[in-house]
Amino acid sequence: MERFSIVVGDITCSDAEAIVNAANTTLLGGSGVDGAIHRAAGPQLMAECRTLGGCETGQAKITGGFRLPAKYVIHTPGPVWRGGSQGEAALLASCYRSCLTLAAERGIKSVDFPSVSTGVYGYPVAQAASVALKAVMEFLADHELPQRVRMVCHTESTAAVYRQTYNMWYAGEKGERL
Repeated sequence: MERFSIVVGDITCSDAEAIVNAANTTLLGGSGVDGAIHRAAGPQLMAECRTLGGCETGQAKITGGFRLPAKYVIHTPGPVWRGGSQGEAALLASCYRSCLTLAAERGIKSVDFPSVSTGVYGYPVAQAASVALKAVMEFLADHELPQRVRMVCHTESTAAVYRQTYNMWYAGEKGERL
């Protein structure tokens, strides 16, 4: 699908209109991509996040991007991996859908995602890729916005898993490969 791609990079340098932060429920910063986004955005991001009252796992809230190239940050707390039988897949899918819905409602044309929950929250990358790609591809099939969605993977090994999953399930639809 020409509206979707998988890239390797630093999401804090993204040229997308909105980037997604794999946040914790407080929205007040943490480690991994969350900490990197907060550091790059500057103290104004923390100040705005303090006004939001946190966010439930699987939901999303939006702030300005401040010192980031992205105009907006969409924060979504992903699930902690507990073996896969505690509703993790449904919560992870909800993260992606909630972010995309919020972006579409705001008229945001481009969104870049990290691999939500696969860092300190321990979600296995292969399972996360399947859940994320299904949620994103289904959303894009039914909505005009956002016009561009990218998975911005921090490492080539993570991107390879996302590409393999995409190619297994979605590349045949239009004969394309990522």
